[in-house]
Amino acid sequence: MAKPVFEREVRDMLHGYTHRGPDDEGVYVAPEVALGMRRLSIIDLKAGHQPVANEDGSVWVVLNGRNL
Repeated sequence: MAKPVFEREVRDMLHGYTHRGPDDEGVYVAPEVALGMRRLSIIDLKAGHQPVANEDGSVWVVLNGRNL
C-alpha cells in the first residue's frame, strides 16, 4: 500500500527550486497522485496557473505550454 502524500510535503519540495519558477506555484493532491509545479512568467503573466483540470475535474495535468 502506498504512503499518503500531503500537500505540505509537495509544497516543501517545490520550495527547493523556487529560483527556477519564482512567479507561481500550483499543487494538486488526491489519494493516488500528487502534482506540483513552479512557473516563470515570461509571457501571459496573469494566466497559466497549473495544475490544469478538464471540465469535470476528473483529469489533472502539469504541462509545458511552450509553442513549438
